[in-house]
Amino acid sequence: MLMTLLTTCRARSISHAARGMAMSIALLFLAGCSALGNANNRPAEPEPDLSALVHAAAEQMVASNPELTRYSPMIAATFVSIDNLSQSSTLGRISSEIMASALARQGMQVREVKMRDSMFIEESVGELILSRQVQRLTAQHNARSILMGTYAQGQDYVYVSARVVRAGDAMVLGSADFRLPLNNNTRSLLEGQGGW
Repeated sequence: MLMTLLTTCRARSISHAARGMAMSIALLFLAGCSALGNANNRPAEPEPDLSALVHAAAEQMVASNPELTRYSPMIAATFVSIDNLSQSSTLGRISSEIMASALARQGMQVREVKMRDSMFIEESVGELILSRQVQRLTAQHNARSILMGTYAQGQDYVYVSARVVRAGDAMVLGSADFRLPLNNNTRSLLEGQGGW
């Protein structure tokens, strides 16, 4: 009788120990799954914002040439498509606006002029030449420099190149480049094609 009782108690004790071990393994397994799930559900990093990219580019432009602000006042031209220099878009127009604003915050004096003429007239040789209308506008507004830029659409990004040139001879005084993810927002800005 006593032996039977001891055997039963041992069996129950082993059963409790086995259950406890099984429970521990299950908890460890669940904890591991939870950790893996958190790794997969980690929030994606926010995509760069156009305004933030442009402001960073303007800061970089002035940092690379602190004398840039001496070439004030500046007037701004709409950024154009690198594939068609007479074509712009909402992206080109707003990029120019934001860059002019960002450069003003960096100390550049900006004259509010809306240019409707292309700055590039010798595409075949890749030279940057100011058109007559731009020369007239710079003289009219006593501008010493001009902001201009181009953009190109790739498969995953839109590449934007901005520069400030001297009004007298189109010499580049400062430049900056950045790329913008080609997401739905950017596509929408690019679809807003049209004039200036």
